[in-house]
Amino acid sequence: MNYSDLGAMAPSLAAGMAAADHGLDVQLSQTRHRAALVASWRIAPDSRVLELGCGQGDMTAVLAEAVGPKGRVVAVDVAEPSYGAPVTLGDSAARLASGPLGTRIEFHFGTDVLDPSVDFPEGPFDHVVLAHCSWYFASLGQLRDTLARVRPWSRRLCFAEWDLTPASGDQLAHLLAVLIQGQMEAAGSHGEGNVRTPFSHEALLRLLPEAGWTADGSRPVDTEELQDGDWEIAACLDLAGTEERLAALSEPMRQLVLSQADALRSIAKPRGNRALAAYSVTAC
Repeated sequence: MNYSDLGAMAPSLAAGMAAADHGLDVQLSQTRHRAALVASWRIAPDSRVLELGCGQGDMTAVLAEAVGPKGRVVAVDVAEPSYGAPVTLGDSAARLASGPLGTRIEFHFGTDVLDPSVDFPEGPFDHVVLAHCSWYFASLGQLRDTLARVRPWSRRLCFAEWDLTPASGDQLAHLLAVLIQGQMEAAGSHGEGNVRTPFSHEALLRLLPEAGWTADGSRPVDTEELQDGDWEIAACLDLAGTEERLAALSEPMRQLVLSQADALRSIAKPRGNRALAAYSVTAC
């Protein structure tokens, strides 16, 4: 397979996503990013892929293109189909299912692979993929248990997440927004945002052996085109202004969060904030 073809397919893949109706340029940048990840992982035609944390299917569509008509993508998410805005997970999945890639994809929403009722025979997948979904886990322990659970099902792990180490000062606003959200979650103020348990690249590498995986590749990933910095800054400032979420915190933690939100407002731009870099890890 010529993996550069995936990048060339990004415009048509993006146009087939339901979220493209609300911003094709944004969807295209997200799709290009995931096409570059899949190309680097060299997921071949006819592969069988288990995707955890599929969300609205940004990565699912790229994986389905990569595996070809004889491949299969089983896309799983703990969230219900009604979750998500401005497009729900269910609406996005329905759009993909009705398109040319639909026969290659099997969606399972409201599904936790830690549930004993969720099972597969040993070794049914060539790859298990987690892309920009691991900070959504409730804890590192839950992520470790999940990676251990899927270990018998797949020969290879392909993992991508944001990197907590900023490369430049203009990424500090995204970093601060992430850390504030993680701090609120750790202090007991729980929500449904994308950031619940932010952890470092190094923390993942320490965790993989505990789950039965051996890392065999790691590299930085460019995120220059992505808008996630803006999204997480807005989400963080919304949380810091929500009395219900703040009320769940102790008074010292509440004051700390409010002060950090003040600092975030002072350094964040109205839009166009540079996202943190990301990293990719493969393991077997």
